[in-house]
Amino acid sequence: MALLKVDRISKFYDHYRAVDQVSFHIEPGRMFGLLGPNGAGKTTTMRMIMNIIIPDEGRIEIFGSQFREEHKNRIGYLPEERGLYPKMKVIDHLQFLGEMKGLTAHRARQGALKWLERFELESWAHKKVQELSKGMQQKVQFIGTILHDPDLIIMDEPFAGLDPINTKLLKDILLELKQSGKTIILSTHLMDQAEKLCEEICLINQGAVVLQGSLAEIKQRYSHNAVQLEYNGDARFIASLPMVERVNDYGNYMEIRLHDQAAPRDLFRAIARSGLEVTRFEAMETSLNDIFIEMVGGGNGDE
Repeated sequence: MALLKVDRISKFYDHYRAVDQVSFHIEPGRMFGLLGPNGAGKTTTMRMIMNIIIPDEGRIEIFGSQFREEHKNRIGYLPEERGLYPKMKVIDHLQFLGEMKGLTAHRARQGALKWLERFELESWAHKKVQELSKGMQQKVQFIGTILHDPDLIIMDEPFAGLDPINTKLLKDILLELKQSGKTIILSTHLMDQAEKLCEEICLINQGAVVLQGSLAEIKQRYSHNAVQLEYNGDARFIASLPMVERVNDYGNYMEIRLHDQAAPRDLFRAIARSGLEVTRFEAMETSLNDIFIEMVGGGNGDE
């Protein structure tokens, strides 16, 4: 049985349709990507799942029924707009958040200390929140989201503002939570993170679903001839080769889309004849980022 069923939900603001007949369902223990450009309707959809706002159309079932008050203690929600009380000490704040979700004061405090140690923040436990950097505050808010051991974890842009080391740490913890049986909704516009973490995705644009299903099946369905090329020298000529559909050039690294009837060996031969110094040439599967660009195009405004 699906842990979450979203059935044709819509949300209107005056005459603007922020969410338009969105449907998906999530099985327990899955990592689900709710994806789309800024302004697509992701945050509005999550707020409806959380019962913060009510759909104007459609129905949401969670844990087998419509939203009930007791469901709140089974959900951990990290909103995109972070919010902590700056004057509170970190440990007191986390204890407060844990008690809000039904934990005893002792259990909340002990759990908070364990997670602070995991995030290498134990020395900051008795500092005020306002003394922490933005990245540290984000880690504290993440701890507050999972402290009560929720069954469903909803993360809105969880990697925003984190450096590569803390991004990896957060990624590792999300995978651990999934492996322990938690269901995770990851909302992001960063396709590389979603591609590495999610088994299923729902891509929405301008409030409507444009693509959804198993990530593996989607990548197979939208697979194109593509090559990754690392090089030294002037490779601008590649864009004009007859077998090339388009290129994404980074200066010494290039992602190349070939026409469907072409083969990577055709491109390799043409590059070899040019004398360009090639350090890596690799046929690749179509990335989720490429599929995103193909389906959505240039995106739109802020959400």
